[in-house]
Amino acid sequence: MNSDLHLLESTASEIFAGYRDRPGLWEEIEDAGLTLVGVSEESGGSGGDSAEAVIILRSAAYHCAEIPLAETQWLAAPLLAAAGLPVPAGPLTAAEAAPGEVRLAPDGDGWVLDGTLPQVPWARQARRIVVVTDGRICSVDPARCTFETHHNLAGEPRDDVTFDSARLTAADVAALPEGPSLRTRAALARTVQLAGAARRALDHSLRYAAERRQFGRPIAAFQAVQQYLAEMAGEVALLDLGAQVAAAALADPRQDCVAAVAAARVNACRAAGVVADLAHQVHGAIGTTHEHDLRRATLRLWSWREEYGNEHPWSAALGLLTGATQDDPWHLVTAPTS
Repeated sequence: MNSDLHLLESTASEIFAGYRDRPGLWEEIEDAGLTLVGVSEESGGSGGDSAEAVIILRSAAYHCAEIPLAETQWLAAPLLAAAGLPVPAGPLTAAEAAPGEVRLAPDGDGWVLDGTLPQVPWARQARRIVVVTDGRICSVDPARCTFETHHNLAGEPRDDVTFDSARLTAADVAALPEGPSLRTRAALARTVQLAGAARRALDHSLRYAAERRQFGRPIAAFQAVQQYLAEMAGEVALLDLGAQVAAAALADPRQDCVAAVAAARVNACRAAGVVADLAHQVHGAIGTTHEHDLRRATLRLWSWREEYGNEHPWSAALGLLTGATQDDPWHLVTAPTS
């Protein structure tokens, strides 16, 4: 990591570390230009590349920041920019409709949107909701929707959004641009977030093992605990590396990034379970209490591994790719990405 990326990581971490005492976190990171890194300046973003976007999202996840950064920076804003639609300021979210969930119909010089999208992340707080349906992308004002509020295991908003003949202008709708699907982008975003939360769980465990004493010495001196910590550290390193490689593949238009994202996702979902289990083994009962910060990291590990496909559908996708596109599957999963 070069000096510029180190500085970005330090800056982002400093901001996110104090988020509990800063109710205006979104405004602060937006003013700092961190919410639209990876979106070109010509499209209203902050510029920057995938490595910078990974650093910011991973840092937010490490500090368990309760904001729709992934939905804005990785999903809604890039889709709007690629489709030539305006990228507004403020938090955004995006969702892709399954067949039959939402119907988009022409209506005079505009469009009408009907249907319900389940479990849309942060919908109630979004400035715009980006809907992908019928080969088009729609930028929807939340005032034209109704919400049934829900949460995931970590307490983050996951709302059912209903469009009841929501009227859209022609300027709100565009053809879906070519490139990675929303589900692929979202799975990668959650993978990057898993890397941040897993690192936080590891750091909690390292600190606790050094401080907690049994039989006159820190529990970190016991071989079993050392084994737990070493296994966690290895999983965290592999998870983070996979996320970075997949993000670089997604940002390179010369590559088909689906295999890289699938491989990173499969490993990340598996690793998230291992890290969460071992972190709670190290902490014992104290780690399950509401007062202890470990739960904030592990609840996110368990939540994010299930969103946009866990290891099972992505393993199936990876298997189809190896069987359909390569005579040598080993080459597919080991070939250089550049």
